Amino acid sequence: MDLALTEEQEMLKAAARRFVDTEYPKEVLLELQVTGQTAPSEPWQKLASTGWLGIVIPTEYGGEGGSYTDAGVLFEELGRGPVPGPHLSTAALGALTILEAGTDEQKRSLLPDIASGRRTVALAITEADYQWDESDVQTIAAPDGAGYRISGTKVYVYDAAAATDLICAVRTENRQHVGLVMIPADAPGVAIRKLEGFAWNLAEVRLDGVQVGQSAVLGGDFSRGWIALERAVAAAIPLLCAYQVGGSQQVYEMSVDYSRTRIQFGTPIGRFQRVQDHIINLVNELDAARWTTYEALWKLDSERPAEDSIHLAKAVSSAAYYNACNHAHEVHAGVGSTTEYGLTLHTTASRTLYQFLGDPKFHRRRLADALDL
Repeated sequence: MDLALTEEQEMLKAAARRFVDTEYPKEVLLELQVTGQTAPSEPWQKLASTGWLGIVIPTEYGGEGGSYTDAGVLFEELGRGPVPGPHLSTAALGALTILEAGTDEQKRSLLPDIASGRRTVALAITEADYQWDESDVQTIAAPDGAGYRISGTKVYVYDAAAATDLICAVRTENRQHVGLVMIPADAPGVAIRKLEGFAWNLAEVRLDGVQVGQSAVLGGDFSRGWIALERAVAAAIPLLCAYQVGGSQQVYEMSVDYSRTRIQFGTPIGRFQRVQDHIINLVNELDAARWTTYEALWKLDSERPAEDSIHLAKAVSSAAYYNACNHAHEVHAGVGSTTEYGLTLHTTASRTLYQFLGDPKFHRRRLADALDL
């Protein structure tokens, strides 16, 4: 197993890092946090213009046809910001869900717009219990003429306020199947309410008798929707993990730089044993997240069985980003809690992404199942 990046991937990494440093400096990120505007914004439009939003989309559908590792390299650099916006929701989850669940006609209609940034997609899956299990989906799609009438409430929907379309998990009226429906975010009966205090515009989405046609059902019917969603989520999880790796890397670099320049009792604080302990713990978290993530990406690219590695990567990376921020705050002490310093951007991100697509406990259970333990 060779996890070294290719020359092309190193070039992508360097280009993405320059883009993040130029278009998303700390001042821009802090402004976006205050205003709550993540997309469309001027930096977001520039991100869309790079073509990177189509990195996992095949060229036949207007994308770049990159590998999962290519996409992981990109999302790791975005995580260093941490760059907000519906890139994870759209370029990873949304695109992969349409690739797994959509008909060829739906793919040709939707994916080129996602690759170009003209369409942004948010997945509305979780409900009141906030679980990622099929049994928790209670939003109903009732037959209505040639289409369906959808009613229910989705919570903690990432990037719903910035989305042009929502991919909603819905249950048939006879409760036999859970499928996926594409709903315009501005359709009559759709109400989106921002949930303050979280990163990247988490929202509640209320669907009150929303009318959709049969063509809005991904794949044409409900029977295979949830299975397709699970495949898409499994492929998207290592990309989310790569984003968390990037965040952990940036937090580590901030902590090391601060330990070298902060003088206390006439010496850099990095010479103190306790500060060194926190940085070593941070390095351990970062390395664990990086190697489990890139192993999962490598398995996906080489078409090896990857279920166990995907669950392991998510369990490790979510905890690593969370813990890395904790250790960084110990190194920085009071200055790390000041908004203008920038560390709190990662702290908020680490807490928000900890639960996204399942928390570590959820994935440890799935890992045990995958290993038949």
